[in-house]
Amino acid sequence: MIDFETPEGAPAEFMLAMSSLKNAATRDELIIEQIAAPGRLAKFEIAFSAQVDATAAGVSSDLGTGRFILLWDEQEPEPWQSKFRVITFAKSPLETNIGADELISDVAWAWLTESLENRNAAYIAEAGTATRIISSGYGALSNQSDHAELEIRASWSPTNTNAAAHLEAWQDLVCIMSGLPNLPAGVSSLGISR
Repeated sequence: MIDFETPEGAPAEFMLAMSSLKNAATRDELIIEQIAAPGRLAKFEIAFSAQVDATAAGVSSDLGTGRFILLWDEQEPEPWQSKFRVITFAKSPLETNIGADELISDVAWAWLTESLENRNAAYIAEAGTATRIISSGYGALSNQSDHAELEIRASWSPTNTNAAAHLEAWQDLVCIMSGLPNLPAGVSSLGISR
């Protein structure tokens, strides 16, 4: 369960979504914390960060990170097609040869949509980008080997108050991008291969 502060004066519909978030399952591999919401995107909003816990994941390096923001606006902004909107970010390092593959962006977007489907997260009006970044060091950093990262910035509109399904799908995405298997609750991995 996730512990967080609920915004004051929120309408009943947003409070139902908050209630579902409190009951959301959390992945053992992630450290999830409430963070300050942007405060300018909608009348009511709540935000969380996730960081792969290297100790729980059984690795010795940093892996994935992400942000999740749930918005509610009674005006139903036209692009949203709903009173709710989820905005997410997920980033993870990749092996350089995988980052060089142009198809990894398509694969990453499929990970997102499959995560939403697997969690029965009802949504419309999805939008986003998948970005591959390959970095090479020069000058004082020339001794560093090339490295790659994958980023997904996405948003979609939940069609009901089951915000937990969306938060759980986002957690799955962060873990999948970090090379952690998408296992059912209570099932442990034998290790991670990166």
